[in-house]
Amino acid sequence: MKEQRNSFPASIGKQEDIFEGPLGQKAHKKTIEHTKRLERKLYEVRPGVWSQVGNGLSNQNFIEGPEGLIVIDTGESREEMTASLKEVREHTDAPVAAVIYTHFHYVHGTSALWEEVSEQPPIWGHSEIENNLRRIGIDVSAAATRGLVHQFGLMLPTEGQDGIVNSALGQYFRLEEHSPWTPGYIAPTHTFNEPTRAMIAGLEVEMTPAPSDANDSITIWFPEIKVCVNNLLWPTLFNVFAIRGEEYRDPRILIEGIEHMITLEAEHLIGAHGPPLSGTQQILDDLTQYRDSIQFMWDQTVRGINKGLTLSEITELVQLPQKYENRYFTQQFYGLVEHHVRQIHNGLRGWFDGNESALFPLPASKRAEKLVDGFGGKEKVREEITKALEEDDLRWALELATWLIQQEINKNGRSNGGEIEDRNRLASILRKIGQRTTSTNVRNWCLTRALELEGELDIDRFRTHRFSERQVLNQPTKAFVHALRLLLEPELSSELDIRIGWRFDDESTAGLHLRNGVAVPTDGEGSEATLVIKINDWARMLGGKTTLKELLEHQNAEIEGNYKAFIEAISCFDNPSLR
Repeated sequence: MKEQRNSFPASIGKQEDIFEGPLGQKAHKKTIEHTKRLERKLYEVRPGVWSQVGNGLSNQNFIEGPEGLIVIDTGESREEMTASLKEVREHTDAPVAAVIYTHFHYVHGTSALWEEVSEQPPIWGHSEIENNLRRIGIDVSAAATRGLVHQFGLMLPTEGQDGIVNSALGQYFRLEEHSPWTPGYIAPTHTFNEPTRAMIAGLEVEMTPAPSDANDSITIWFPEIKVCVNNLLWPTLFNVFAIRGEEYRDPRILIEGIEHMITLEAEHLIGAHGPPLSGTQQILDDLTQYRDSIQFMWDQTVRGINKGLTLSEITELVQLPQKYENRYFTQQFYGLVEHHVRQIHNGLRGWFDGNESALFPLPASKRAEKLVDGFGGKEKVREEITKALEEDDLRWALELATWLIQQEINKNGRSNGGEIEDRNRLASILRKIGQRTTSTNVRNWCLTRALELEGELDIDRFRTHRFSERQVLNQPTKAFVHALRLLLEPELSSELDIRIGWRFDDESTAGLHLRNGVAVPTDGEGSEATLVIKINDWARMLGGKTTLKELLEHQNAEIEGNYKAFIEAISCFDNPSLR
């Protein structure tokens, strides 16, 4: 076998790097070892300060002040928050006096706290929290959910070679014992978008916007007790790129937030993820190295861009020096440097990297077909895959194997066909990569895709943009009327120019103007036809529990104005309940 230098040891390690976890999981030894840092434990950081780690993907943190308990972040569900509160109640019976959200990701267990109090305490958070929840829950809900399934391995087994190991930031995205994961989000009562000082539960609190993996992240500083709570320092190298898909996270802004934390000279540093730190010097050292790892990726990517290098050339150029291996904060347990480099390039310069062939690429199926033919046919490509595997060249084997899948378009219009043996071959390669990468994101993605290729998982439902009844009921009525624009089929509507409206039983109205192949949101005024419907029925319809046709037939809804025009217009949207 030809000896090759591994330029990306974190991305795809060696065969001997594969270890077996306690439940038979096969993964990189560093990935398995990282699990110990994420074990479930309530840390007493200092008297009156606790950090609950390992209760889910995020921590729940507690600060006791003279007037009661401040709860920082409430997790993914009421059950998660209840479990955490139960543990802290073994140490304090101080009443819940306030809640602070570090960002919008972990705000879904708040209502569980109200079972202890007679009236709702104040909730502090960034002013963008509501907008971010609405954006994720409506505009890109299908893609966001599918991304979570892949990145966090939500459909992977708990044991065996494909079993979930950890989520790098926490043990798992959510614990099975917290099922059914009841949502309990309550909106902030006190919002801000600039540095804010307040007396909360009898303690002085400084809250500073510090964009991280969300633009509504904040750093919380308790100067009297020298405690800092943040969403910047993670128990892994920061994820500039998230494989689930996210908006661009600018490293330059992130560095500013870390530098602010350095100036605080905290004695205790608590994170939204991972175990807490104590000791001013250790905190300064870790923050400095973390900060510098991010600057390194940014600076060297920009250096490569200025040299005129293509993306593939830049990713080979930019690799973290060995010294960053000395602390877990700057190791690639979550994402990978080579992916972060690509994201920095796209965020700064866009997708075009100067590679001529990228200007006008062929459709994926056509390109794959020509490549397979150029190599001498399917059998020849299969031989080349075998050769690549013998040489332990998983990158080349992966690319070759995708050609055999992508040359065929499936029934859903995706370049995702191929014979069973070829799909299984690609799955096998992805599984090898998943077992040899240090990145849990990549491992989870590869194994989820492998199981789908083998027919063991069906995730097609996450490729359909649909809304749940609960979602619709929890948002303003206009939100989901206007969201229909994302389901418009332009080939059906390109010749239409019509205004349609909605009027609900709370007297709220909304509308859409179909023109030029788009659906423009309106307030419903001047509509040629208006659907009069109860909010509950509207939610049931969008949730797939009834159809517009059924509601009209049973006189649970009516169309005022041009009936035929409304039906023609509403039929242009890709949702079977509307047709």
